[in-house]
Amino acid sequence: MNGFDALVPVLEMGGTHVTSALVAMSGPEPVVVEHYRAPLHADASADVIVATLAFAAAQLTVEDSLVWGVAVPGPFDYEHGIGMYEDVGKFDQLRGFDLGTALGDAILPRPASIRFLNDADAFGLGECAAGAGRLYDRAVCLTLGTGVGSAFIDRGIAVNEGPDVPPEGSAHLLRWNGAPLEETVSRRAIRRHYTYLTGESTDVREIAERARLGELEAALVLNTAMRALGEGIAPWIASFGASVVVVGGSISGSWDVLERALRMGITETHPDLGAVPLRVAELPEEAPLVGAAAFVGAANESIRENSNWSAPSP
Repeated sequence: MNGFDALVPVLEMGGTHVTSALVAMSGPEPVVVEHYRAPLHADASADVIVATLAFAAAQLTVEDSLVWGVAVPGPFDYEHGIGMYEDVGKFDQLRGFDLGTALGDAILPRPASIRFLNDADAFGLGECAAGAGRLYDRAVCLTLGTGVGSAFIDRGIAVNEGPDVPPEGSAHLLRWNGAPLEETVSRRAIRRHYTYLTGESTDVREIAERARLGELEAALVLNTAMRALGEGIAPWIASFGASVVVVGGSISGSWDVLERALRMGITETHPDLGAVPLRVAELPEEAPLVGAAAFVGAANESIRENSNWSAPSP
């Protein structure tokens, strides 16, 4: 299989796509060696979603029954593999649906098991395994796009509870100036603010380009969002004792016009965090795949080493 040992099969389920991949875990750093991406309609029926995921999985060269890592957005019961979506604008047909069992029956060879993890945690684990966070012990990893995703990674482990992290380890639950943080820091919020100031409707990439060209309104909108993010996340960077902050997601493509305001928001709230480096993601597409593989890598290694283990029948 591609000349690599210890290949781990994974799926990443997004709001518009699904990606399947095989990740080599045996080298100095994980490497995606095979992948396939297909459209996924978030408003489709549960059966169609399962069929789409299974089709993507079937494009990989998987010869053994292994543990699959599957990164999915919340709200989701990750332990039991059951969707908890309701009025979130995507995957409503998976509410109460046992996706773990359905996928286990649909993928061939039949998986030894399927283990789910949050997509933001997968991103953080991937960046810490092979990307911008790989040289640091404790990382706060943020994804900026339709909302604010977050992962708090301690030496390769996602931390989702305890006094050092926000509830569920989720920045999207934070509030800023009396409102949810995502009302200021998200694609829709940035676009809405820009339209309010200018009367024009355009996307974040164009707003960032206008900021580069010196447009004051564009710069104000982006600076407001990033300073809010910095102020909102700073107390948790401090309490977690993060040694790096990694920023990814679609909006991070405009990092050159975001970094300074984010830094200002963090240090104005916590001046002692001035030495904590800010890094843009190095694996914007592959990090969730690598992270999902890292999440289940040890389980697959155990399977391969156990000479008494036998694959379940397809």
